Amino acid sequence: MAAAAYMSCSSITNEYDGVHHDYTRKRGLAWEQVFLPESAPAEWHDRSILWNAVEEAEKSKDSRLAREFVVALPVELNREQQIHLLTDFIRKQFVADGMCADATIHAADDHNLHAHILLTVRPLDTNGKWQYKTEKEYLCVRNGEERGFTASEFLHTQDEGWE
Repeated sequence: MAAAAYMSCSSITNEYDGVHHDYTRKRGLAWEQVFLPESAPAEWHDRSILWNAVEEAEKSKDSRLAREFVVALPVELNREQQIHLLTDFIRKQFVADGMCADATIHAADDHNLHAHILLTVRPLDTNGKWQYKTEKEYLCVRNGEERGFTASEFLHTQDEGWE
């Protein structure tokens, strides 16, 4: 909640614990947009509703709710080109896989032009239901053969010579 409010220079209340995050005095926001897969509820375009829904989906008190990317934008492009580059990247790399993304461009000065992308950790399925969190996969090699293993599989495959 705090990260979403900070990067969007807005005010969001976390319904889970009642904490209010107000960054409306922060300056430098040049652009913002929430990106959703087709299966997501339309009301999630409101970042407060989106991030409260993410919070509600998690059951553990120490769950990771989002991951953030901070992206440098080329100053050689004008704002419209920067937005096009960013939105195309977000749609192809994240939304196409069912992720919800909350993106902003900060341009407080000409020397620190950057974008923030806040992503849900869980993707949505085609019915708009949260899926399981993605699991890390380890790419391993044995005798020139490459194969991917989950963390639990990797523990067992080390004894078989996979590195």
